[in-house]
Amino acid sequence: MIPSRGLSRASIGFPAAANCARPLPRTQCHPRRAYTRPAFAPKPTIDIKHIRRNPGLYEQNCIDRNYAAQSDSSWRIIELHKQWEELQQSARKLRSRSKLLHMQLAKAATRMKDTEGEKVPVKQGILAEAKELKVQLSAIEAQEAALQEEIESRAQDLPNLSSTHTPVGTEPEVVGYINESRAPSTFPSDTVWRSHVEIGQELGILDFSGSAQTSGWGWYFLVGDGALLEQALVQYALGVAKRRGWKAVAPPSLVYSHIASACGFQPRDQNGEQQIYAVEQSEKDKSKPQMALAGTAEIPLAGMKANQTIEEPQLPLKMVGVSRCYRAEAGARGADTKGLYRVHEFTKVEMFAWTKPQPDQEHFSSSVTDDSEVLFEEMLGIQQEILEGLGLHCRILEMPTTDLGASATRKRDIEAFFPSRREKDEGWGEVTSTSMCTDYQTRRLHTRTRIAGKLEFPYTLNGTALAVPRVLAAILENHWNEKDGVVMIPEVLRSFMGGQTTIEKP
Repeated sequence: MIPSRGLSRASIGFPAAANCARPLPRTQCHPRRAYTRPAFAPKPTIDIKHIRRNPGLYEQNCIDRNYAAQSDSSWRIIELHKQWEELQQSARKLRSRSKLLHMQLAKAATRMKDTEGEKVPVKQGILAEAKELKVQLSAIEAQEAALQEEIESRAQDLPNLSSTHTPVGTEPEVVGYINESRAPSTFPSDTVWRSHVEIGQELGILDFSGSAQTSGWGWYFLVGDGALLEQALVQYALGVAKRRGWKAVAPPSLVYSHIASACGFQPRDQNGEQQIYAVEQSEKDKSKPQMALAGTAEIPLAGMKANQTIEEPQLPLKMVGVSRCYRAEAGARGADTKGLYRVHEFTKVEMFAWTKPQPDQEHFSSSVTDDSEVLFEEMLGIQQEILEGLGLHCRILEMPTTDLGASATRKRDIEAFFPSRREKDEGWGEVTSTSMCTDYQTRRLHTRTRIAGKLEFPYTLNGTALAVPRVLAAILENHWNEKDGVVMIPEVLRSFMGGQTTIEKP
């Protein structure tokens, strides 16, 4: 959980006063997880000492990231730790007294032996006191365990510390553009802009009425050239990533709930809204670990190395997975949720990587290369190459603190121009995202790496290579030819569609 650019953990960009002492808050009800961690689950190793040393830092970080329910957790951890220390002190006194009593009993037994069986009176009070001490110690140990459990639970639920690159607040920072020659202003004034929903239905490649009958709102059928276009997009994105040395993986769609949680995905977010689908289990399977549908291949890919050690020569370890993704996407239906923009199930090509951890401040120098920063830029480069080849006009954003997921320390999104969204967000809509997660996930999944013989927690990164529905929608809207009633297929996709150049009415 170290900020980027080799800065010390404390120098995250908050005022020094953020770490000053303050009165401890009242005990608050801590949110409970909706699942039970099985015995074989990875054991999280959170840097709780750092949290105790910097409570104001973690409080401010929660406030900045809109994690109101967790904002007092760092102070509560200090309070719980004080209670735990007091119990430890009491337990030491009881153990010391218990040891003395056992010595007295041992001496009494020896005296009985030395007097050749002559009875030596042993005070029943000593035995009674020893039994009472055992009861008291058991009670204290139970309290210690309960305190430790809450400390660890609260520490695990804290979001990652935000990078110094990350704007504080709600507004992203525009840092660049892709395909500016395809900006709306470069098109003829008489250009007819149409929604992908209209285009897709007119061409017979999108079927929403059929999916409404089979699955409800938020699902869709891709038909004919629409289905072929999906496969072309997947193969194109895989090809770009593979040329950069990323290994293709086909991950499972069902994951244990504790794995999703360790990656920063909770069944319900901080506002109580459902994020992922939990799988209902039959009565006979109630005792088995809870499972969920993966919202992104990031989850199974991260879990792939849980409880494992990655050797240094393997780093950076880069994988690109193709999977179906499932999102509950709670919230009211609106203009941004029409058609393919916000759906419950979709195909996505996802990049995931493990890198060497960043050295601490005292070991950092200008000659040290931060592997996670290098890989972050590589992932962004892959995304830009893919979107540029598809002829989409996009903008690149450094995302603000309120937009970061629990695991991310830094995130960049790329938004494409959607003509149908011109009245909302000036036409912009997210199509890719890249996140640096430092050691947030590996600490919770107990994934380690051996660096110079020492076990450490590697850093993880994840990024969208291509999310099919939104990119497909953007292609339909931006490459629509109103005069001819066709969609021009981007040249980079034609080889995957048998040389086909347009999508026309059947």
